[in-house]
Amino acid sequence: MRLGVLDIGSNSAQLQVVDVSAGAPPLPAHAVKEPTLLAEELLLDGALSETGVERAAEAVGRAVDAAVRMGVDELYPFVTAAIRDAANRDEVIDRIEAESGIRPQFLSGEDEARLTYLAARRWYGWSAGRLLLIDIGGGSMELVLGRDVEPELALSLPLGAGRLTREFLTADPPTGKQVKAVRRYVRDTLSEVLDRLRWEGRPRRVVATSKTFKQLARLTGAAPQRKGPFVARELEITKLREWIPRLTEVGAAKRAGFRGISHSRARQVVAGALGAEVTLSALDVKRVEVCPWALREGILLRHLERVAETPSLPLTPLSRYPGAKVRPLHAAEEQTSS
Repeated sequence: MRLGVLDIGSNSAQLQVVDVSAGAPPLPAHAVKEPTLLAEELLLDGALSETGVERAAEAVGRAVDAAVRMGVDELYPFVTAAIRDAANRDEVIDRIEAESGIRPQFLSGEDEARLTYLAARRWYGWSAGRLLLIDIGGGSMELVLGRDVEPELALSLPLGAGRLTREFLTADPPTGKQVKAVRRYVRDTLSEVLDRLRWEGRPRRVVATSKTFKQLARLTGAAPQRKGPFVARELEITKLREWIPRLTEVGAAKRAGFRGISHSRARQVVAGALGAEVTLSALDVKRVEVCPWALREGILLRHLERVAETPSLPLTPLSRYPGAKVRPLHAAEEQTSS
């Protein structure tokens, strides 16, 4: 079976295609990335601009076209915080459906946290013991702690790199006052949950996911992505602290020339670095392992679990593409409960 996950986020609509078989890991067969760049299209009232809405719809349309060309049997489209939290999200979803024939579902911050944890738990296995997972996206940061299949604690905080950039780092390069404001806001927000995290006990392993952490790890000396997912990568807080002044002293155009920093994320990497550094410091973490699996892999793994439990679930055809199929992430749960 060929499965596809379409992650519609603040920077891009990313399609990941996987050929799955019993007992095999969900390693990608194809990947397509279509730019959305929604962070720069958010208006003062919290709505996405007309340009942003159209850009998202067109990006999803191209990604769905690619899924059909690749022979995807089932597609799981979902939006994250950039669209989920927009004041006009229903309009955005309607436009996406009109353009592509699919209607993406919303994942809550806690859903994202739990699914990302599932992926990391599977990647490292039971021998990893209790895991603390940190994920910095465009709109939110997820913190998840657990030892079993389901985490003991899953939190989603408004500390995404795109959100922090938009709300605090309005100058490029940012002023010293703006940098201090980001640090203070992240620290204050984390203070509300630190006691709970400490109550749960110290983790045996701390891992990070998301493009933000992958780029920061590469910036500070980790192996490039072309070396593959099985190369160990870490982000050390001491090396991150050495790089932060260099990131804040130059504008986005020059940052895009730094090792591992993409042009599309050069503006928000400062907020990502500040958020990561303050979070690791608050949690007294010296280094994190960068996990190659994250939310999209978690969705695929959850789907495979559901298919194993209820293999005869019906599929809903894509209205625009009769040959393709789409099933919402929670369809199996809904069918089981009914």
